[in-house]
Amino acid sequence: MSMTIAYWCLLAAALLPYLWTSLAKANGQRYDNRDPRGWQARQDNPRSKAAYAAHLNAFEAFPTFAAGVLGAQMAGVDTGWIDVLALAFIGLRILHGVFYIAGKAALRSAVWAGGFACTVALLVLAALATI
Repeated sequence: MSMTIAYWCLLAAALLPYLWTSLAKANGQRYDNRDPRGWQARQDNPRSKAAYAAHLNAFEAFPTFAAGVLGAQMAGVDTGWIDVLALAFIGLRILHGVFYIAGKAALRSAVWAGGFACTVALLVLAALATI
């Protein structure tokens, strides 16, 4: 059973927070590596704040996604389903960050829900596979 696509998606999901934080730093005032949390608190650029919020949200989304992928794989769920849901999750999470930074709240919430649905589907498929 090959899990290459889903495992690449796990790596992508683990790296997404760093994409958003790099954008937060690029959109803000000169970055202070000696005081990163204080630097972030002093930012007044809405795009920088939104990118940082996307960064935090990406960290929040990762554990459930990882549990879903690994649980589905261990339960013997069809690899095709795992791959499709993992790819959809990554696509939706990228859109989530883009919409967050762009200030598109309704779209951001919609793609967040879609990404969450992917993780729930992975966990449900894992649970059903063990019945």
